[in-house]
Amino acid sequence: MADQPQPPPQVLLVTFASQGHINPSLQFANKLINNGVHVTLMSASSMIHQFNKASPVHGLSYAYYSDGYDHAFQLSGDTNHYLSETKRHGTQSLREFLADQGTRFTSIVYCTLLPWVATVAREFHIPATLLWFQPASLLNICHHYFKGYDEIITKNIDDPMFTVQMPGLPPLSRHDLPSFFIPSNPQAMPLLTMKEHVEVLDQETNPRVLVNTFDLLETEAIKAADKWYSMVGIGPLMPNLAETSMGGDLFKVTKEHREMEWLNTKPETSVIYVAFGSLSTLAKPQMELLAKGLLETGRPFLWVIRESTDEQETDPLSRLNELKKLGMIVPWCSQVQVLSHPSIGCFLTHSGWNSTFESLVSGVPMVTFPQWVDQGTNSKLVQDVWKTGVRLRQNEDGMVEAGEIKRCLEMVMGGEEIKKNAKKWKDLAKEAVEEGGTSYNNIKAFVEELTNK
Repeated sequence: MADQPQPPPQVLLVTFASQGHINPSLQFANKLINNGVHVTLMSASSMIHQFNKASPVHGLSYAYYSDGYDHAFQLSGDTNHYLSETKRHGTQSLREFLADQGTRFTSIVYCTLLPWVATVAREFHIPATLLWFQPASLLNICHHYFKGYDEIITKNIDDPMFTVQMPGLPPLSRHDLPSFFIPSNPQAMPLLTMKEHVEVLDQETNPRVLVNTFDLLETEAIKAADKWYSMVGIGPLMPNLAETSMGGDLFKVTKEHREMEWLNTKPETSVIYVAFGSLSTLAKPQMELLAKGLLETGRPFLWVIRESTDEQETDPLSRLNELKKLGMIVPWCSQVQVLSHPSIGCFLTHSGWNSTFESLVSGVPMVTFPQWVDQGTNSKLVQDVWKTGVRLRQNEDGMVEAGEIKRCLEMVMGGEEIKKNAKKWKDLAKEAVEEGGTSYNNIKAFVEELTNK
């Protein structure tokens, strides 16, 4: 009797409920599926219900945990409350799901901000691996913070001249550190969540972390972590332009693709792309200064301004007619497509990791405008380590003036060294994911382990 074919490994991929986590989760799922793995993608019910499942992906199924907001996505509210509710409701619903179906899973992969998933997986004796959606440098910073650097940072962080040197990282000032390290920051829950991530990894034997980076991009940070974790670069986790959507877009992209047609009319590297991700926002006065700075450059721009649900923020910009003559304003767009367009010469970004990495992979220089969480750290890496952009400087009132915006945009648009560095990282990123590249091989090795379990 012929041997029966071995069933494919089954991975439960549990991801946080935000567009910035769903996007790389779907790309990681796609890579596993292409290697013969069946993936069950689990996220909060309030998010999964918004997915477009009209075109099923072979090898991908869906499940959900409760975040306490089962009928509407609520992350735009109080982050502290949302994270605590997600942990409370999610822990219970994941236990119930695994009690019913847990025996079919070879492994659980849990993503950033969900350390409680690993705790539940341990209860059911299912191996769990962290998929980290920020740079390896940030996990390195968090580890050291909870291993003694917290006292140094807390004691000195109000000193404007203070810098801290951690292994494998450049010197970091107050503005380069994650915002949740700052005592006055109101978002305490992200700090507690990061602490729980470190504690969960400490409880494992030879813990491994899959990171949305590639080895050559963060060689020193990855090497410095070897004493505690094996950090494995598997990125960039972003789609090829030829790939069809996997149905995870929570924001509507116009079917007409007017922005792409508009970009087609512009000269190569002439357009400034401006976007602040799916969560970050600017106050109206700062929006006006940004508009003024863009107009003063005299360059065409594509600006993503998300539709606001706050009635007080719906007033149009005072120079809207001038802006529309020079550039184009859209509520959302396909960012990877835009950054890959030859007319884009610069990306003015909040410097969230997805946006930063997509810009690096596309070879587009950056002007960074960090707001919170990891964005200051990413900006530091862009300016001082990878040297593919510059960071906007705030005035004494915490505002970025129009003149500063114009200065940085002109510096990047005309900076030959920055453009040269941007192309270098683009080429290295491409090599990492091609057959035989480091990220390609690291994913293959992970799948081989699943197959042999």
